[in-house]
Amino acid sequence: MFVKIDNEGDKYDVAVSGRIDTTNADQFQKDIAPLMECGKCDIVMDCTELEYTSSQGLRMFLMLQKSVNQRGGTLELRNMRPQVKEVFDITGFSSIIRIV
Repeated sequence: MFVKIDNEGDKYDVAVSGRIDTTNADQFQKDIAPLMECGKCDIVMDCTELEYTSSQGLRMFLMLQKSVNQRGGTLELRNMRPQVKEVFDITGFSSIIRIV
């Protein structure tokens, strides 16, 4: 799993790749921690290279969405692979987090 964050003002472009599972969910949480503390910001996360997410990964996405909502920002996940999108759909996360 790899996370790259680019920042310009209140806009964050994030690329996530690999697998998010029990072996690296803690690292994913550390990697996205700056996004949870950014004040009112808009986050666009490119999931083109995200191969898999477990329930721990889903929990991190939900925590990020709640944090962004509390500060009046936005979170958008883009370019999600069909098998990953299916996990978001089955769990109902597609109705909580904006997926483009």
